[in-house]
Amino acid sequence: MHGFEELKPESNNNNSASGPWYKELNRYHWFVFVVAALGWLFDTMDQQLFTLGRPLAMVDLIKALPEETPAQLSLRQKEFGGYATSIFLIGWATGGLIFGVLGDRWGRVKTMLATIVVYSIFTGLSSFSRGFGDFALWRFLTGLGVGGEFAVGVSLVAEVMPSRARPHALGLLQALSAIGNITAAVIGMVGTDWRTMFLIGTAPALLSLVVRRRLKEPERWQSVSTTDGVTKQLGSYSELFGNPELRYRAFIGLLLASAGVIGLWGIGFFTADLQREVFGPVIEKEGFHGQPQEFLFKFFTGKDPSTAAKADVLKFLSGLVLLLQNVGAFFGIYMFSHVSHYLGRRPTFAICFFGAMLTTANVFWNLGKFDGVNDIFWMVPLMGFFQLSVFGGYAIYFPELFPTRLRSTGISFCYNVGRFVAAIGPFTLGKLIRHVFSDYASQGAAVPFRLAGVTMCSIFLLGLIALPFAPETKGKPLPE
Repeated sequence: MHGFEELKPESNNNNSASGPWYKELNRYHWFVFVVAALGWLFDTMDQQLFTLGRPLAMVDLIKALPEETPAQLSLRQKEFGGYATSIFLIGWATGGLIFGVLGDRWGRVKTMLATIVVYSIFTGLSSFSRGFGDFALWRFLTGLGVGGEFAVGVSLVAEVMPSRARPHALGLLQALSAIGNITAAVIGMVGTDWRTMFLIGTAPALLSLVVRRRLKEPERWQSVSTTDGVTKQLGSYSELFGNPELRYRAFIGLLLASAGVIGLWGIGFFTADLQREVFGPVIEKEGFHGQPQEFLFKFFTGKDPSTAAKADVLKFLSGLVLLLQNVGAFFGIYMFSHVSHYLGRRPTFAICFFGAMLTTANVFWNLGKFDGVNDIFWMVPLMGFFQLSVFGGYAIYFPELFPTRLRSTGISFCYNVGRFVAAIGPFTLGKLIRHVFSDYASQGAAVPFRLAGVTMCSIFLLGLIALPFAPETKGKPLPE
């Protein structure tokens, strides 16, 4: 096909192997998996510390103008929260493209080390922000490291693991990213202020010591770098786009990634902000009722919810929303590896995109309408299950699209140019809330937020439209 060697099915011996996939892993396989999982876990923890800290930081950093009412200030803070997220995503995409090429040229391990150090340092510096300008700068620089980690991490695991174990290991790797998100949620639930959250984000730098001392480059990459380096340049966007088949695969991957990333960062990760709009007036008027959340509030904060400040209750609920979203995400991501093993990659993506569209729209339109605060205990995990399941697909599918010499480059293009596109998501959400649906605020403070979120759920259709054109890679080896 267009000069690119067609992927061939795995040998019968690999497909007929019996026993659990993890029985094929030796000690070094497990070591590689654990290091890559920790790198990605801390990466996602950093992302979610930002998600939780963003609304609190905007309250501190965006001050009222002389002519502004409190309602107008609140809308402007939400708008700037969207801008901060877009800037973070642009940094993420830029770093992903840079480190993606370096992952093929330098090697997976050296590049992983660099990304961990970068996102740890600049996360810590975010805590010293004094205005929106420097906050946005630190978030952009943090994004450089965050964006580079995914491609080199999944390339490393994909190239080290035995063939039969590869999709299962990649699915589990992505599923464990939910643990990083849950860790951030717990940090938020105990009442940590936003500056301390970002200081905690410097901890992953310690992992770089382990990466530097123990991890080795995959044999696949070493072989290509020493035997093909003269005739086939490693980490080259010109070669990626110069080959018609690789170019085609890269743009299909980009469309799939854009749908999921916009759906998550432009809508899903604003659920914590939505609950503030929905439940803030209820808590202020009626207090904090409902046995499950009352018990959890006491457990995590040690305070009595009946006497706690409204801000503390809302901060706790934001963390609880994120925790529940990522409990669902863990199972959704790992589900992808199992279902796609039987149905194939494309049908599983279709199920996940359709489910994400329905469950996200349900949260943004119906949260709080059925059983008050208790709605978060079933709506949010279900949304997280489908929204994040597609990211399990990216971890499994994208490495299967590109040859070793361009794997990190190809994955980074799909995932991180998708983030350039996705940067319009939070920006658009903020514009919809403040400028398109603001007149509906008279029907309730949360109504503009609800309408904007439901409108943006149409982005999941992009993934469904792209799927018929995507190559099916189930049961095929990694291309060399």
